[in-house]
Amino acid sequence: MSVSEKEVRYVANLARLQLSEEEVKNLAGDMNKILGYMELLNELDTSQVEPLEHVIEMDSRLRKDEAKPTISHEEALKNAPDADSDYFRVPKVIE
Repeated sequence: MSVSEKEVRYVANLARLQLSEEEVKNLAGDMNKILGYMELLNELDTSQVEPLEHVIEMDSRLRKDEAKPTISHEEALKNAPDADSDYFRVPKVIE
């Protein structure tokens, strides 16, 4: 499989990119090199390789997802620079 300059122009148009003729030629060449490398990788025998989630072993660094008590409405509005009984007041942004 190879990428033609016409296909590069088509994809560039979809991405709303304006490319010069030199850039089109360079990208077509680069894309063909990438596809050639992928074809080379497809020739490798990976039947004995287990699928991996990550290349290296990783421990989860995320905290456990536990429900915690929420703050009250009054507590949330306590430090607001300007609030009425139920809401934060903010400057008007739409005229």
